[in-house]
Amino acid sequence: MSFTSQHKEIHRKIIHVDMDAFYASVEQRDFPQLRGKPVIVGGLPNGRGVVAACSYEARVFGIHSAMPSAEAGRRCPDAVFVKPRFSDYQMVSSQIQEIFRSFTSLVEPLSLDEAYLDVTGSDLFSGSALLLAQEIRKAIHERTALVASAGVSYNKFLAKIASDFDKPDGLYCIRPNEGEAFVEQLPIGKFHGVGRVTEARMKELGIHTGGDLKAWPLAELEREFGKSSAYFYKASRGIDHRPVCSSRTRRSMGNERTFSENLVSTESMLEVLESLGSELLTSLAEKRLTASTVSVKLRFGDFETLTRAYSHPSGDIDHCVLARALPVLLSKALAIDNRHGVRLLGVAFSSLADIDDQAPKQMEFRAF
Repeated sequence: MSFTSQHKEIHRKIIHVDMDAFYASVEQRDFPQLRGKPVIVGGLPNGRGVVAACSYEARVFGIHSAMPSAEAGRRCPDAVFVKPRFSDYQMVSSQIQEIFRSFTSLVEPLSLDEAYLDVTGSDLFSGSALLLAQEIRKAIHERTALVASAGVSYNKFLAKIASDFDKPDGLYCIRPNEGEAFVEQLPIGKFHGVGRVTEARMKELGIHTGGDLKAWPLAELEREFGKSSAYFYKASRGIDHRPVCSSRTRRSMGNERTFSENLVSTESMLEVLESLGSELLTSLAEKRLTASTVSVKLRFGDFETLTRAYSHPSGDIDHCVLARALPVLLSKALAIDNRHGVRLLGVAFSSLADIDDQAPKQMEFRAF
């Protein structure tokens, strides 16, 4: 991958790796009878659960994450529903993270199944980030028998878009002299950070592509989109200066999901929160951090947003603590207002500390 000095941005070499249909692929790997079948990981279709993930065979029926399991069952009566096995997904994720760190120390995990890698200083493959990404994908497949897609570019924004460009089993590169033109033709809904509501508003304003967005002066974007305007302005020009952050020194970390249709079932909401929280616990372990506070975030259909938090006296949130805390926090939030359904759910950990600096503490769980 050749990086010239023509582009205004400092040329880094960033790889975004994203596992293909991760949860469902693990299930198909571990249970060969599921291979080639539409697999849905999540709640059962006769209950009020939601889809946590699904295989590509299921996606052709329009099934996607956060869809009610009952709707998924109607769309694909032959689908095989399986309960999530988060401990197994976490184990595989740890193997994948080890592979990443065998190539570079600059790794920023985003979830169980994706991460950014900065390989700017690597001399492997004569400094070719594209060949390095191919080798990473090969190593993942050899060790886990799973398939990953990867995107390569000069910043995080474009690398993430590139990883999704040729899925599944894809590898795509956006070079510095291609970035701005690539973004100009990109549908606005493909921009990371542009949700359904923002996309609809942009289209009302005549913004359908990155080129349309680029035509807007920053001042006008600020009037329409407030704090997000600077990001939109830079992204439309293929600019993103965010570094890959592998530092363990963080005050908090969070994970959230927005739904195409509002959730109304408490059981469905709890399943999503448990999935988000489980992914965060994996990130904590990978970064050798502990957290003493967990919070849940709910954004209702009328866009009112509430958060509820719990601080654990031992200073060490784990699966047991999380399993007991999340239902209570969710119940407290829903007691305020659940008339409009929930369009976004999030889990966050705060009061983080380095596990190596912590003295042993007795585990306990006190009433809220």
